[in-house]
Amino acid sequence: MEELVKMSPKGQLVVPQEIRNQEDFKPSDRFIAVPIRNGVVFKKVKLDMKAEFASLSREISGRFRNKQVREKDVEDGVAWARKK
Repeated sequence: MEELVKMSPKGQLVVPQEIRNQEDFKPSDRFIAVPIRNGVVFKKVKLDMKAEFASLSREISGRFRNKQVREKDVEDGVAWARKK
């Protein structure tokens, strides 16, 4: 099932259609490139941006509560930054 692929001038590699179909790869899929000795392995990863945002929001809210940062403090900080 090995197939020779060529890198484009933009650094793009094309996954052969048979492999795309077998693995159900879609154009919007994301992959992580992992360097190994004498090559690179690409691993498909799933990103859930809504979950990432929710997690980050919870973390920030928790830090604000711990530091007793009020909504007014944030509003004042935004107003200050916009003046700069």
